[in-house]
Amino acid sequence: MERQQRGVTVWFTGLSGAGKTTISKAVAQALQARGYKVEILDGDIVRENLTKDLGFSKQDRDENIRRIGFVSQLLTRNGVIVITSAISPYREIREEVRSRIGDFVEVYVNAPLETCEQRDVKGLYKKARAGEIKQFTGIDDPYEPPLNPEVECSTNAESIAQSMEKVIFKLEEMGYVKPLGIFSNNGKLVANSYVI
Repeated sequence: MERQQRGVTVWFTGLSGAGKTTISKAVAQALQARGYKVEILDGDIVRENLTKDLGFSKQDRDENIRRIGFVSQLLTRNGVIVITSAISPYREIREEVRSRIGDFVEVYVNAPLETCEQRDVKGLYKKARAGEIKQFTGIDDPYEPPLNPEVECSTNAESIAQSMEKVIFKLEEMGYVKPLGIFSNNGKLVANSYVI
């Protein structure tokens, strides 16, 4: 079932290994199951296909985020819910992208550096600590957490389902997604159920 919908970019930001891709996929699946048009822009996949020419200097990372933001903006204005998952370590460029897109929900996927290192299946943190990877976010390059994200998911303290529900609830609250749930006589939501 395809429905008329208002586009929005849901921008997941956080350290490598924080859980951005995992939560963003869960959110996308839940929204697709409810009939929404959703596109996922994962930072790793975008790097392989759209920004191969860029390195990891601050200027190149900013340009990478600008390009992801441009694609997000095009999709958003065409009524798509865009799920963007990218480290996007610098606050200023995230704010620039937010202002260009307009319909934008920032999701800070927060996990301690130690937790991210423990989850590191690619061995990137280990390589960065050994000096084999330079300018690695969280090790020798800063990550600037959002000051006022619409949603914060603490992945070392909550389940994937809990994080996903927080994001969906915020989208409902902001009017981008119609609530699924049981309402009382006065219209207040008393129970919510999500399809995952």
